[in-house]
Amino acid sequence: MSSFSATAAFITPNAIKIPAATALFWLVKILTTGLGETSSDFLVGAMRPTFAVLLGAILLAVSLAVQWFWPRFNTWVYWLAVLMVSIFGTMAADVVHRMLGVPYGISSLAFASLLAVTFWLWARTEGTLSIHSIRSKRREAFYWTVVLLTFALGTALGDMSAHSWGLGYLASAVAYGVLILIPPLAFHRHILGPVAAFWSSYVLTRPLGASFADWFGAPVPRGGLGLGFGPVSAVLLLVFFALVAYAARSHDGDEPV
Repeated sequence: MSSFSATAAFITPNAIKIPAATALFWLVKILTTGLGETSSDFLVGAMRPTFAVLLGAILLAVSLAVQWFWPRFNTWVYWLAVLMVSIFGTMAADVVHRMLGVPYGISSLAFASLLAVTFWLWARTEGTLSIHSIRSKRREAFYWTVVLLTFALGTALGDMSAHSWGLGYLASAVAYGVLILIPPLAFHRHILGPVAAFWSSYVLTRPLGASFADWFGAPVPRGGLGLGFGPVSAVLLLVFFALVAYAARSHDGDEPV
C-alpha cells in the first residue's frame, strides 16, 4: 500500500463509534470511574504492583484494539474499553505518586498540561472537539488519548483534594458533586458551548466517582467506611454489567450511522 493510501485509510470517514451523551451515558461514566478506582487499588494490593500495572496495560491494549478495529459503535466494546482506561488511568496516576514520589499537585499539573496540549492539537488538526464528529481513525485516536488523560488527571485531582488538602473522601466527593453541576448550568445560561460543557463535565466525573468509591472501600483510619476495595469493586461491577446490558438492549446512546 502506498503512503497516500495508508493515510487515506487512516482518515476515511466511518460510522460514529462513540455513544451520545444521554443520562445513562453519564451514569455509566461515573460508575466506571468508581469501579476503576477500587479495582486498581484492589489489584495493586492483591499482587505485586509492577505485575498489576503490566496486567492493566495488557488488558487496556487489548480492549482499545478491539474498539479500534470494530467497524461501528458497540455498547459492550466501548464501555469495556472505558473501564480498562479507568483502571489503567488510576494505576498510572498512582505510580507517578507512590513509586516515583511526585506530589499530587505536580502530577495534576502535568496531566492537565498534557490534556490541554492534546485538546489543542485535536482542535488545530480537526477543527472540532465534538464527539459527534468522530468519524475517522485520527479523531478516534485523539478521543481515546483525551479519555486516558482525563482519567489520570481526575485520579490525581481526587487524591490531591482528599489527602494533600485534607478534605477526605466524602468531602471531596461532595465538592466535586457541586462542581460537576457548573458546566451544564453554564451551558443552559449560554456561558459555555456544548463542547466545552461536555469535556468540563467529563473531566469532573473522574474525581467525583473515585472519591465516592474510595469513601466506601478505604479503611476507616484512612477516612473510608472500611467495606474493602474487593467487595466494593464486585458490587460496582455487577451494577456496571446491568447498566451496560440495558444500554445495549435499549440502544441507548446509539449514534446514527
